[in-house]
Amino acid sequence: MYAEERHRTIVNLALRHDRVSVADLAARFDVTTETIRRDLDVLDKRGILRRVHGGAVVAENVALLETALTEREPAFVTQKSRIAEKALEYLPAAGSTVIFDAGTTIARLAATVPPGALGTVVTNSVPVAAQLAATSSTQVHLLGGRVRGITQATVGGEAVAALGRLRCDVAFIGTNGVSVRHGFSTPDPDEAAVKEAMVASARKVVVLADSSKIGVELLVTFAPLSAVDVLITDAGISANDRAELTGAGMEVVVA
Repeated sequence: MYAEERHRTIVNLALRHDRVSVADLAARFDVTTETIRRDLDVLDKRGILRRVHGGAVVAENVALLETALTEREPAFVTQKSRIAEKALEYLPAAGSTVIFDAGTTIARLAATVPPGALGTVVTNSVPVAAQLAATSSTQVHLLGGRVRGITQATVGGEAVAALGRLRCDVAFIGTNGVSVRHGFSTPDPDEAAVKEAMVASARKVVVLADSSKIGVELLVTFAPLSAVDVLITDAGISANDRAELTGAGMEVVVA
């Protein structure tokens, strides 16, 4: 596991449990306690966690923090690839209309789609739009609005209004967190507004999220569990988390 992957998992564990311990993390990742202490020192310097004796606690307002797209790209590469491959099973018939949200896992799905499989694509992701526009058989519609540098996604009233006029077959959505209590969530209100509009404009909604997002609650909810048809995640999801989500009526698919 890359250090950045380990850092992200540590942060998500801390968000979920309020604190993490050096000993528990060393056992979980099968690394030395010295490695974990260095990890926690890095996260403390970033202002995400605060070091305490034997571990770390969540720093104030950590739920408002986001990592840039370029920082997230190397994390959980294998899991994201498996999730993207599984998501291909939920593509509608050729010629249908598909929404692609922004995010690294969604971008992997877009890169995995076979040529000619997509009719019309609506997206707020600048990288996804550029990638798919190279496929001559796919009509790509990039939503207008302000481009957030950190996610390279368009947001704002223009994007939300455009989605309100659409009815698409399937929407593939990314998320920063998912829990039974808080639903699907993200740190930024503008991103949440676009995701909410995407969910509302699709006949079927499929969320792609690696297991580090499970149980995490960020600032803004953009959809309750009931608004999403399928959650595709990886084998890292715990039995308890899967049972809790399925018990709440969510279809959970493990890639």
